[in-house]
Amino acid sequence: MAEEKQMLRIIPDTSTVIDGRLSVKVKSGEFRGAEIVIPEAVVSELEAQANKGREIGFKGIDELLELRKLANRGEINLQFSGVKPTLEDIQLSNEGRIDDLIRNTASEVGGLLVSEDRLLSLVAEAKGLNVEYMHPKVLEPSELPPLKVEHFFTDDTMSVHLKNGVSPMAKKGPVGDIRYVKIRDEPVTSAELSSISRELIERARLDPESFIEMSSSGATVLQIRNMRIAIAHPPFSDDMEITIVRPTVVVDLEHYRLSDKLKERIVSQRGILIAGPPGAGKSTFAAGVARYLNDRGQVVKTMESPRDLQVPPEITQYSPLNGKMENTADLLLLVRPDYTIYDEVRKTGDFLIFADMRLAGVGMIGVVHATRAVDAIQRLIGRVELGVIPQVVDTVIFIDKGEVAKVLVLEFTVKVPHGMTEQDLARPVIVIADFETRNTEYEIYTYGEQVVVMPVGPPTELRKPAWKLAEEEIRNVIGRYASGPVEVEVTSDDSALVKVREDEVRKVIGKGGNVIDRIENVLGLHIDVRELEIGASGAAKGRKYGAESKALRGKLKTTSFEEEPSVSSVHPFIERDKKHLILGAPELAGKDVEIYLEDQYLFSATVSRHGDVKLRANSDLASEILDAQDKGETIEIRMI
Repeated sequence: MAEEKQMLRIIPDTSTVIDGRLSVKVKSGEFRGAEIVIPEAVVSELEAQANKGREIGFKGIDELLELRKLANRGEINLQFSGVKPTLEDIQLSNEGRIDDLIRNTASEVGGLLVSEDRLLSLVAEAKGLNVEYMHPKVLEPSELPPLKVEHFFTDDTMSVHLKNGVSPMAKKGPVGDIRYVKIRDEPVTSAELSSISRELIERARLDPESFIEMSSSGATVLQIRNMRIAIAHPPFSDDMEITIVRPTVVVDLEHYRLSDKLKERIVSQRGILIAGPPGAGKSTFAAGVARYLNDRGQVVKTMESPRDLQVPPEITQYSPLNGKMENTADLLLLVRPDYTIYDEVRKTGDFLIFADMRLAGVGMIGVVHATRAVDAIQRLIGRVELGVIPQVVDTVIFIDKGEVAKVLVLEFTVKVPHGMTEQDLARPVIVIADFETRNTEYEIYTYGEQVVVMPVGPPTELRKPAWKLAEEEIRNVIGRYASGPVEVEVTSDDSALVKVREDEVRKVIGKGGNVIDRIENVLGLHIDVRELEIGASGAAKGRKYGAESKALRGKLKTTSFEEEPSVSSVHPFIERDKKHLILGAPELAGKDVEIYLEDQYLFSATVSRHGDVKLRANSDLASEILDAQDKGETIEIRMI
């Protein structure tokens, strides 16, 4: 029996070597004394993987080295046989060319071909080869030993960062108060990193709830239960590095204390972007939304790379199909989910896929990196047609420090953009408003060939102090034509918005706009007159007298008093200083005039070149004019 076992000839394929089960079976006695023939095609494939920086290549070579040690101790006879694959064979390895070389070697040398590749085994069996299919090792959770990286974690550790020659670092603390701290003084060595790396890859192969998400030249991404692991080494990185990230909390949507109105909006199959800076808790919130929707009978799927959202098993997590999210989207449209969580939307292709699925009627929730809520919307500009953006995304939920910091909603309308006044400037505008207050915060529209994202209205703290004085002066002027309340808002250095009662709009504008034109010429401002809404407050304040008001009026005035007047009568400004009562009529500067009170003649005078008529402050005429003004009576200066 011992002689028969010594004569046993084993030909392993690549998967068996990578798995490391040959050396285990030799040590256990099952393959002790056997002749193990390694096909040259296996060696070449492992070497090619290692040259590309893939960990599975190094792991397979480690197994070959272990077999050589066993052979040196006389426990096995190790041989290499077969032909080396050509460049064409390597390029066609995905088409089965390498597998065919391995089967040919097994046929030539004879013996038992062992493989963990189901398809390779079936083809070998069909060709009449002696083959043993070894089911990939899968261990129960209770059989899995602790990982070396686990001792770096505490309950509040969000991520661990290991790099060759550097002390291990970790991000710790609750969301919003995360600290980057050293967790060991002794630097990590290359040997320690290699050992950890291979242990992690082995765990991803053995644990049914773990997998290798990506393996490419210089980088490997693993998902081991709730840990996302990125392994990088040269030439991709300057030195070997392992980063392990895990969620510290699993939070339900109730934790965020959202209003019922916002919850209803989330459920109603919207296009939603969850935005925030890195580490703000976007994915945690997205997972909470997914669970909330699932609990309410919605069919929810996810599109992720890597698949690391912590969601219940009822929610299927999809990765790129054949390396492309477009293929995943095509499949999901056949599955017909109510909602799809897309983590994360970053590249142009991601935004196009998001838009395509949303316009197809699927509720979409995308996770986007952004430092402000509006930045998430700006990332759509140039990638999605401007007029379609509100149909693709109508809600932005901004997460900061683990909390919902802001919610914006988008609506599409045709209007005159904020800050513009002429009606012929109306155009399609995307209005971005705060969800709770409904206050407009931004407008997006085209201006020439440019797309403009314009903040609406200057914040109170950015308003110029002079604007408040200007509003008082404008209110004084408009108050001469409107007896009711007057609201004034200076919107820029050269424009203002005035609101008066509906029955006084015509009076302020005048026939053919002559009154408002005269006021604009005097003040040097463009004034937009609108109807004061019913119930709005803001009665006109008392008129302001004194040198300060006069100085401000002079500052705002842009027309020269020497210009030819376009009117024959005006309602004057009335001001008073220590010595004089001043009737201001700059339009009639240098003209002979008559002053009337309620159409009753008072006196005649000549308007100075500065545009005013002066009376002694203590004269009877001055007192009569002031009394009439207090009673709201009309004072008029007519050119003779």
